[in-house]
Amino acid sequence: MKASASPARSSPHTPRVGTLSAPDAAFAQSPLGQALMHVLGSGSASQRQIADYLLRNQMRVTALGIEELADSCEVSTATISRFARDIGQKNYSAMRGAMAETLQSLLQPVDKLRRTIERRARATSPVTESLEYAAANIAATSDALSPPAVQAVVRRLTRAKVVYVMGFGLSANLAGMLVQHLQPFCPHVVEVVGIGGSEVAAGHLVNLTAQDVLVVISFPRYTLDCIGLASFARDRGACIVALTDSPASPLAELADHALFAQSTHPVLPSSASTALAMIEALAVALMVSNKDNVDKAARLSEVIAAYLYGGEHGVQAPRKTAAQQRKAVHKKQSL
Repeated sequence: MKASASPARSSPHTPRVGTLSAPDAAFAQSPLGQALMHVLGSGSASQRQIADYLLRNQMRVTALGIEELADSCEVSTATISRFARDIGQKNYSAMRGAMAETLQSLLQPVDKLRRTIERRARATSPVTESLEYAAANIAATSDALSPPAVQAVVRRLTRAKVVYVMGFGLSANLAGMLVQHLQPFCPHVVEVVGIGGSEVAAGHLVNLTAQDVLVVISFPRYTLDCIGLASFARDRGACIVALTDSPASPLAELADHALFAQSTHPVLPSSASTALAMIEALAVALMVSNKDNVDKAARLSEVIAAYLYGGEHGVQAPRKTAAQQRKAVHKKQSL
């Protein structure tokens, strides 16, 4: 990747992953996952290859023998054994067992929900706990954020001929929010999915070129269509900007620029609160990036002011009736 925000560092406000954490990508934040992330960043070529495979295929690895894993990683069984010892495990069997144990604690939303319900009578309310997780996620993401990474994304958005924004499922709502923020400041913004689903999304991306930017938003659980269409866009030469939760996300490998928003939650598969905060932060960074955008923001405010409550076309007071409003519109049309 050309530029990215670093993965979230530990924070005193960050929930302990071992007790309550989001499924799937939370594996990368577990002690075992962190060991693999360290190897991924600083290990030898064969070590990085093994670490990458383990991070992306956690569930599958728990069912693989050492020979099968060696074949999948294109290394020897001896290399797999050394790798296990290098990350603090006695042997491959112990490493596989540690992965299974970690996954069992992290990737069972139903069991997580049951534990949450059991704690309600003796712990903080689930509402309070959810809000606390949102605050902790935002704080951890802010601590780890790289301002140069954000500025690099802003520059690519500014230069893009067309900015495409794609998100499926709950991420579709985040994509729509980002589109609303970008439209006043980018020449052409396209919401790829909208209400049309995968076929409409594919149709939008057919005309994508190397002059364009595709912003892909995806959080656990990741959708196959999102990954497939992002791969298509990369093959077309477009710049890929990923807004996702972790360097272990399948989008991270596809992206030219990645912004990570921590999404840990005690009950939900992932929380979108930090992603929304990141979208707003990115929009602000774009708005203040040059004087032209500041002027555009001022003009936009002037244009829409008349249509807001109390404006020229809006409701003048709570007591104004619908008939009075229609009369005012007809009068304006006759002028």
